[in-house]
Formats: sequence, structure tokens, C-alpha cells
Amino acid sequence: MIEAQIVVPMLAEMLAPAAVLIAWSLVMLVWMAATRLPAMKRAGGGLGKAKPGGRGQDLEGVIDDRINWKAHNYAHLMEQPTLFYAVSLIIALLGAGAGEVVAAWIYVALRIVHSIWQATVNLVPVRFLLFLLSTAALIYLAVRAIILTLFADPGIAA
Repeated sequence: MIEAQIVVPMLAEMLAPAAVLIAWSLVMLVWMAATRLPAMKRAGGGLGKAKPGGRGQDLEGVIDDRINWKAHNYAHLMEQPTLFYAVSLIIALLGAGAGEVVAAWIYVALRIVHSIWQATVNLVPVRFLLFLLSTAALIYLAVRAIILTLFADPGIAA
């Protein structure tokens, strides 16, 4: 019974960064819509005038680049972080330690800073550094997930 009390908080602690990144992705979605929809209207378009089958990429060169930066970042949040969600779940289920929890929070913090940077300033060298640092945290988490899965003790579940 004592083990269950220890495992459940670490499970929640490992999943909390993933929940925060999901919420942040939704913030970026709202920010993107709040800036893009008025820009589309100003450009003489809008949702009602969008061509059938149109995509967000069709707005490149039509509305201001600074507006599109939010959409670019939202797309980025739908890419690499999907690996983060999977690795977070694997580690949470198999037993997160303090190092994994810290790495997960580092990943999320860097992704949020990356989002704000890309959506506002968007100088590529800094953005790339933020991406590299967050990727390093993700690599650490991936290695930990591999270790936890390959070297799991099957006797624990029995």
C-alpha cells in the first residue's frame, strides 16, 4: 500500500508537464486565430471567402509574416511534442524518477520560450538554440524510456 502512495504522485508529476504543454498548445491556437482571422479579413478574405480545400499555407505572402509566425509555431507544437507525450506516458507508467520529471519540465519550459520567441521576435539562431536544448531534454527522456522498457523487471507485475 505504501508503494501505491509513492507511485501515484510520481505518475502525476510526470504527466503534469505533458498536460501543461497541451494547454500551451491550445493557447497558441487561440493566439494564432486571434491574429490570423482579423488579418485575413483585412486582406480581403476571411473564412467565408476561403477557397474550397484551402490550407493555412495558402496565407504565406498574403498576410504579414509576423501573423503567420504564430501558425508556424502551432504547427511545430503538433510535430516533435507528439514524441514528448508518448515518452512521458511510457516513463509515467513504468516509474518516473526525479530526473525524468525535471527533464520533462525543462522540455516544456523550453518549448514555451521557443513559442513566444518564434511568435514575436523569430530570430532563427536563438530559435534553433532553443529547439536544440529542448531536443536534448527529449533525447534524455527517450533514453530513459528505452532503459525502463528494455530492462523492466517482469517479476514486479506478478
